[in-house]
Amino acid sequence: MKKYLLEILMFSAYALFAASWVSGAILTPAIQASFGEEGFANATWGSNVITIAKIVGNLAAAALLMRLGAKRAFAIAVVLIAAGGLGALAGTYGGWLVSRLALGLGGALAIVYFAPVVLHYFAAEERPMINGINAAAFNTGNLLALLTTTTLLAWLGSWQSVVVLYGVMVLALGVLWWLTAENFPLSGGGDKPEEKYGLKEGVRESFNWWLPLAYCGVLFCYIAVFALFPLIDGFAVASHHLSAVMIAAGMVGTVAGIIVTKRYPLRLPVLRFGGLALVIFAALMVTSRDPIIAYSAAALAGFCMFLPMTALVTLPQELPGMTPAKITVTFAMFWSISYGVETVLMYGAGVLADVTGEPATAAYFAVACSASLFVFSFLLPESGKKTEVENLEASDAAA
Repeated sequence: MKKYLLEILMFSAYALFAASWVSGAILTPAIQASFGEEGFANATWGSNVITIAKIVGNLAAAALLMRLGAKRAFAIAVVLIAAGGLGALAGTYGGWLVSRLALGLGGALAIVYFAPVVLHYFAAEERPMINGINAAAFNTGNLLALLTTTTLLAWLGSWQSVVVLYGVMVLALGVLWWLTAENFPLSGGGDKPEEKYGLKEGVRESFNWWLPLAYCGVLFCYIAVFALFPLIDGFAVASHHLSAVMIAAGMVGTVAGIIVTKRYPLRLPVLRFGGLALVIFAALMVTSRDPIIAYSAAALAGFCMFLPMTALVTLPQELPGMTPAKITVTFAMFWSISYGVETVLMYGAGVLADVTGEPATAAYFAVACSASLFVFSFLLPESGKKTEVENLEASDAAA
């Protein structure tokens, strides 16, 4: 049962990281007012420092894991996430941004460590389910923040208290992790020699570049939904309602993605279908003036955004010769590059809104960028076996 307890602790810690990030984004007007800051582009820095930290943290995650082992490495991630929450007590805007930096570093480490833990503890037939659950961790925290931040603000009385609460909860999870976790071999087995695979080897493999480039536009669109959309007026319905519907539907899409990945061995068709449908429905969501159409499109966009996620994170684990060491580097590069591109796109969206005087242009830009999954999926290898599809179809026909 240890593997399930470790999974719950990792999932919960990352969900609370997301809740702390998103609650800070929701509370941006109050945060800016308390520090005397203003400006749409300036408002993006609360999220941008987190994404910048994730770029650095993701790259450092692999080296930290190799040096310290899984137990200590993830413990450091938890401490940094907690510091990001407790840092809300900073007396200056610069101090607040530093606390967001710590939060981003912790989240960067945590998300990379999902992959080696899953690869080590869970069998191949279990991984689609666990990968799908982990893919929903951020969404869970996101939805938690969207549904509770206003209530918590009224109850606790200040934005600082809301964010600090998340930090305290993460610290409690950290204690449980330290009492439960253990280190494990990163070479793929205790009888195998130590793996010598780092970023130097990882950057030479084209797959490690195409995978994050496929995801970066979707990531930007997703973060824009909770970081930019609530600051934009002019949609058919309140933008934070669209965000909530889209994110809630994403939970359903995650469940569907798990089912599809377990039943259908090929990965690329799922990525292409989900990526193309996402662009279509997201565009309809932000351009329609009919509330019913906008809500429906938001739900379908959220569903299609998360439908391919299980297949996306399972694909690398199915490649020949994959080990915990290699998968750590793959996902270190995946998240670092994804967030690096997303950070540039996010700031560009803020500048675009300020220059044009139309905040809605930031939303249109985010939707257009979400096409990256569909476009770059044509450069990814297929990890599934066509023979498995043929056998599945044959068994269905026989039944």
